[in-house]
Amino acid sequence: MLARNILVSTLLASLIGFTGVVSAQIKLIKTTDGSEFTIPADGLKGTPAEAEFFKTGKNIYIGDAKAIAYGKKRFGLWSCTQCHGPTAGGQVGPGLLGPTFRYPKDATNKGMFETVWAGSNGGMGGKGLGIMSADDGMNADELLQTIAWIRAQSTTGVTGNEGL
Repeated sequence: MLARNILVSTLLASLIGFTGVVSAQIKLIKTTDGSEFTIPADGLKGTPAEAEFFKTGKNIYIGDAKAIAYGKKRFGLWSCTQCHGPTAGGQVGPGLLGPTFRYPKDATNKGMFETVWAGSNGGMGGKGLGIMSADDGMNADELLQTIAWIRAQSTTGVTGNEGL
């Protein structure tokens, strides 16, 4: 297991350097248990949005109409609507729009990314690539666009980029 983690970390570092993504400066922390996690190399596309996010925690897709439209499709594809409702306002699961959140860290894009990627204590399994199964899940760029759509639904003005 340790060898696998070292290999994944090495591959991730190589991919980050190769694709021009700036070295990660934020630490990703699981909502479930507070442990740190990394994104597998195949979960990265090497986009400028990923580079900015992993450097600062800022989601540059916020307010981007094309990204928001794509994020809406992802939200529906991953059946997020079943628990969070068609506009992310809540249904069986909690609302995702704020200003209060089931997990307070979800007020930030980094926090919401962590919760969605690796899962929650409230019954939601992680949606990140490799979490549900080895070859299924959202890549980091898809998740950032999905978060942009969620933020676009909010009438409270929460963008997740506050303070960055």
